[in-house]
Amino acid sequence: MDIYIKPKKKAALLNRNEILIGDVADIVAPAASESKIVLMKLRNLDANTKNYCVPVTEIIKKISKAYPDATISNVGESDTWVHSVNRAPRENPAFLWLKVAFVSVVLFVGASTAIMSFHTDGQIPEIFKRYYAMFYGVEMSNPPLIAIPYSIGLALGIMVFYNHFFGRKITDDPTPIEVEIEGYENDVTDAMLKIMEKNNEGESPNA
Repeated sequence: MDIYIKPKKKAALLNRNEILIGDVADIVAPAASESKIVLMKLRNLDANTKNYCVPVTEIIKKISKAYPDATISNVGESDTWVHSVNRAPRENPAFLWLKVAFVSVVLFVGASTAIMSFHTDGQIPEIFKRYYAMFYGVEMSNPPLIAIPYSIGLALGIMVFYNHFFGRKITDDPTPIEVEIEGYENDVTDAMLKIMEKNNEGESPNA
């Protein structure tokens, strides 16, 4: 019998006291065996421990014990970070809106400062002044004929770059923020797994 396992990189458990194989890996096997494998218990959870590292070898050993003649193939991760919480956190709506407002103000001020700093370093007002003088023969410190289309184009360029317009995606492609968040989450997961592996290596076998 062939059994394929695909361990996840990260799994979150809520109000649980044990880790099952189905919590940390997807299983492909004959239907009767698959339904039993996903319910196999790997280990109990400690109320004082929130993070666990489940290596793929632990999953393979558990399945091999129940199906010694089976061929087990891993097509996923080598380790899984399991994060256990006893209850779902309750978010205060007022506090949530306060955080949204604070982040919005910080982003607005930061983006405005960055744009103005760029314009100052690049001498954009002086460039607009020279363009206007070249085409119309008149010097104007802040020509609206150039500044207004530029401002509209800048706003449209930002919306196209971030792939959002009033909370909706313009295309199905991931936005730069989603790409960065995904990369950050992967880096955090990899770091947590390495830390837990080092802690496990440093523990005494008799502890």
